[in-house]
Amino acid sequence: MSAGTRTPRLPEGRYGRRGDRETDRRLKVIGAVCGVLALGLIAWLGSSYLIRETRINGTVPTFQALSDSELQLHLAVRKTEGTAGSCTVRSQGEDGAVVGVADFPVPAAGTGYDAVVSLRTTARGTTAELLGCTPA
Repeated sequence: MSAGTRTPRLPEGRYGRRGDRETDRRLKVIGAVCGVLALGLIAWLGSSYLIRETRINGTVPTFQALSDSELQLHLAVRKTEGTAGSCTVRSQGEDGAVVGVADFPVPAAGTGYDAVVSLRTTARGTTAELLGCTPA
């Protein structure tokens, strides 16, 4: 290697180098737009979740297998006044196979509904799982 070798340089002005100020400003604008879009997405997801949850929401706090063909469960539902609907419950056997599924109606009166209901099964049920409640 000799002292006279130099690394090649790009021709001046040919590739349009930008100044640091313009690059910083562009990055700030892109960051602000992405931030606004992210906040909008979070607000939309949060509001849709709250709207859905305030309509009708239920749980199955307790259940008991009465026989190989019947499961008794407690259905507790919170809802807004005047909202009717139905809640879907399923039961699984020891092997994980679904042994029973049923829809239970929820009346429109009141802001809550508690009932002890019976679920018919094809084999002994070991679980009682609320799949969801939907307004009518």
